[in-house]
Amino acid sequence: MKEITSRVTIFASIQWVFFIFANIVVVPISIGLAFDLPPHEVATILRSSLIVTGVACILQGLIGHRFPLMEGHSGVMWALILNLCLSAPTLGLSLVEIGGGIATGMLLAGALIMILAACNAIPFIRKIFGPMVMNVFLLLLTFQLAFIFFKGMLTVNEDGTLDLPITLFSLGIAIFVALLKIKGSKNIGNFSLLIGIVVGWSLYAMFFPTANSLSGNEVGVFSIFPLGSPNLQFGIITITFLGCFINMSNTIASLQAASKLLNEKASTSQYRNSLFLTGAYCMVASLFGLVSYAPFASSIGFLESTQIFHRKPFFIGGALIIILGIIPSLGVMLATLPISVGNAVLFIAYLQLLGTSFKSLKGYTFDSITIHRVAAPVLIGVSLMSIDVKLFANLPAVVQPIISNGFIMGVLISLIMETTIKWGDIDKKILT
Repeated sequence: MKEITSRVTIFASIQWVFFIFANIVVVPISIGLAFDLPPHEVATILRSSLIVTGVACILQGLIGHRFPLMEGHSGVMWALILNLCLSAPTLGLSLVEIGGGIATGMLLAGALIMILAACNAIPFIRKIFGPMVMNVFLLLLTFQLAFIFFKGMLTVNEDGTLDLPITLFSLGIAIFVALLKIKGSKNIGNFSLLIGIVVGWSLYAMFFPTANSLSGNEVGVFSIFPLGSPNLQFGIITITFLGCFINMSNTIASLQAASKLLNEKASTSQYRNSLFLTGAYCMVASLFGLVSYAPFASSIGFLESTQIFHRKPFFIGGALIIILGIIPSLGVMLATLPISVGNAVLFIAYLQLLGTSFKSLKGYTFDSITIHRVAAPVLIGVSLMSIDVKLFANLPAVVQPIISNGFIMGVLISLIMETTIKWGDIDKKILT
């Protein structure tokens, strides 16, 4: 891999900062609001998120998987935690009790993941999360991210109608970034995401100076277990534990996709070290009221968009994210990034992930029978993603967060199908 110039390193590092920040900033804010925390505690959780995320990225790049892959809040666990908050009245539990159960589940799951990694159970884990499960994972991840960021581009008024000017502006920024990538020179295309954020942010400030954007809050003091102290709410603990276990598939999928993209086969030690760190981050996240961490398979879309695979800008970007968390004024300044602009840019960045998903199916042939191993989990998962969670209100409250989560259900269905059906024997029968 050729060395990159200082100028490219600087711009690539800034691009990583915006990418990491845009991906994580909404998560701690939404969790804080869901748990009815006061503004200063929400701001504190955001600062904790920036610092922990920056450290997590750097350590993974140095001693973990050693790829330039963002380590961030798991989308699977984010949705699960928000669903648990919504289920609190049905469960007859307070938000503090819900938060305490989540903290216990994350602590136990993090400890188990670290033990599995330390005992070198990687072959067993990779067998569970086999190639087809990972293919389903990537396809579902693509749809989930597309739904999240496309919805984020649509600004809704208080009366439930679209704010057409801001929504059209977001769509315009998305088209602008796509054209830069498609029509621009290599250098322009590699920095299309950074250009889109800078141009979009500047124009947004010019045309919508009073419109809502991500805003910082007052500074608070760091505290332990802000969502609730660990308890023994077994239902919440079980659901959280299961979610964290499935979250390990992020690591497997990310390293497999990165290996193919960078043409560097990941060793067993890279899987082991990465999982060990992810388990540790899961425990740390529970202490500071954060969503558990995982390597972002979606980083592959970012890397394919930028075509800059060096680790140096990634490390610098991670260090700058830490500084944003340590110095409150800097984090507050960056928190004014319009959410509609960030979502527009990320939507285009993650279009590349669909290509990665299709590439993961290369080498497989399907017929009217074997197509079920992909179609069933993916289409059921996507269908569940599009259904209002309120429709599951008459189900037992303990299972609602699992059943209503299309991503988790899709991966679980794939796991069951791959472990109970001998697809190889079916292929042989068809060939004969």
